Amino acid sequence: MAKRTGEKYEAILEAAVKTIARKGYHRTRIADIAHEAGLADGTLYIYFENKEDILISLFQNLMQRFVEELSRELDQCRSAEEKLDRIICYHLNTLGERPNQAMVTQIELRQIDQTINQGISKPLMSYFQLIEEVIEEGKEQGLYRRELNTRTARKVIFGAVDEVVTCWVMSAKPYDLTIMKKPLFDLLVNGLC
Repeated sequence: MAKRTGEKYEAILEAAVKTIARKGYHRTRIADIAHEAGLADGTLYIYFENKEDILISLFQNLMQRFVEELSRELDQCRSAEEKLDRIICYHLNTLGERPNQAMVTQIELRQIDQTINQGISKPLMSYFQLIEEVIEEGKEQGLYRRELNTRTARKVIFGAVDEVVTCWVMSAKPYDLTIMKKPLFDLLVNGLC
């Protein structure tokens, strides 16, 4: 298997996002992804074992970038409350600007088997860890209740943001996803205080 970097690797992942968002994971064939990427079918097998490997790699790649970029943004924040606001804003902005990615992460990844689920759980945990660190910091700063269960609070925060994005993806009427940032932040921060 070739090293998983380079222009062709990135082109395959980008083509996978577009194709899976348009056709759905189960209806997408390797040939469809190759065609979207402008490559021969066999070229994909140099980089990936099968379609499941493409989806797992795609999610790992997206989440790694997401967490790295979000971490840099959080480093610029002074308080846990500002960090929570940045997490919500970053999540909504990122997926709002990338509707194909939102379709894949919010809809298609929910309809997968256990092997794929195992492959995507580790990168997701790094995002969960960031959220938990912000909650702990807020407790230390006296912004959030000390008795607050950090894991439960993280589930509520992620679950709320995730549900807002899923509703946006599923909506028959297009709207700007970022308008949900303030009401979502207000609801969550008031629940943590």
